Amino acid sequence: MKLKGVVALVLGWAVPGLGHAVQKKYLRAALFFVSIFAMTGIGLAMGGKVYPMYLEPPRTAFQVVLNLFKKENPLTILAFFADLGNGLFYALSRLFAWGGGQLERATFEFGTAYIAGAGLLNFLVAIDAYDIGAGKKK
Repeated sequence: MKLKGVVALVLGWAVPGLGHAVQKKYLRAALFFVSIFAMTGIGLAMGGKVYPMYLEPPRTAFQVVLNLFKKENPLTILAFFADLGNGLFYALSRLFAWGGGQLERATFEFGTAYIAGAGLLNFLVAIDAYDIGAGKKK
């Protein structure tokens, strides 16, 4: 692995578009940042939920597997990883208690999908920044 690619990957995950900006791909960086920020913001405005990690700290390997099915629907773990893709936006939403989910709103599911979609899109954008940094793509 090339260090430049790894740095671009981590920066691109933490702040959408930053991995491209450090490689002087400013237009892509701006488009990615605005798009992912807008998707996340619209999702929060629609009352979407940002999923936290619900698992207890495991003490044994068996408890790791048991925790996956113990408290919550196992699909919430996938939703957590999708939301985690938002990087800094995810950290800010946990810090300021944004994205608690307003189940009574008709737009709740759509907002949650926008937030998860933005996180998954940011994973792809960060991988693209890695490919550029590693020299696999221009």
